[in-house]
Amino acid sequence: MNATTEDPRESGAACPATVPVPAALRAIDVTRLQRHDDGTVHAQPGTQVLASEVPIALVFNGISHAVMMGTPANIEDFALGFALTEGIVDSRADCYGIEARPVAAEAAGLPAGVDAIEVRLEVASRCFARLKDRRRSMSGRTGCGVCGVDSFAALDLSLPALPAHGWISRVDAGAVCAAISALAPLQQLNAQAGAVHAAGWARLDGQLTDVLEDVGRHNALDKLVGRMARTGRLGEPGFAVLSSRGSHELVRKCARVGIAALATISAPTAMGVQMAELTGLRLWGLCRPPRAVLYAPCPQAMPERGT
Repeated sequence: MNATTEDPRESGAACPATVPVPAALRAIDVTRLQRHDDGTVHAQPGTQVLASEVPIALVFNGISHAVMMGTPANIEDFALGFALTEGIVDSRADCYGIEARPVAAEAAGLPAGVDAIEVRLEVASRCFARLKDRRRSMSGRTGCGVCGVDSFAALDLSLPALPAHGWISRVDAGAVCAAISALAPLQQLNAQAGAVHAAGWARLDGQLTDVLEDVGRHNALDKLVGRMARTGRLGEPGFAVLSSRGSHELVRKCARVGIAALATISAPTAMGVQMAELTGLRLWGLCRPPRAVLYAPCPQAMPERGT
């Protein structure tokens, strides 16, 4: 869900102090039904915890660029990661400040109960000028990097090749399976609500150091990238793991910020493999320990033990 339009709110509008930050999880009333062998149905009222999904407006230097639907947690990481993976800024140093604030549904022009979050980023003038040029040539953007563009040329699928790393062969089946095995126990939101993706950062031995969660797989990756950038670790040896498929936008986001290897629980798409080959990203998929599949670089060109 994206809009590349001028911010409709007045610049001086204040967010009421009483508006709470939307919670990442919500308990809702449900009725559980059970049909018995004799044909009778037993109804039992109760509650169930679900993941929240709220509008998050990303505003760069006072201009609203995108509205994403996401989990209201680790918002600053998400905003910085989005700016990096979408090429709005080139490095953490290009972002001078990030301020997130809740916005009541009425103030945002949304239905009652649909509160939102606005994130204001101050970025370098060079980056903002580039963003304004980009906005002139497209009608919108989303986390997948395709929806809303108005021509094939605007798909932004051409990225420079990643630099060669002497450690990349250590992102092998053993490391990948170790990281994937450790991912689910660290998904705290998903354990309570389900339906929440995770992106994790793994060292070369497969040990996870960070796990970020969101209802959107690309949002989760943006949060991970933002966390790594904010802590000065983006570019260190290691690889990303995702509880999703390896689709092209995830490969593109990784390659843009210099992440050289990615492992996903589900299979990649053909375009995801093609993007990995073009950028030199090491792509693992269908990671179901003790097995994993190496899709890129071409397995025939670089055989891998344990696959």
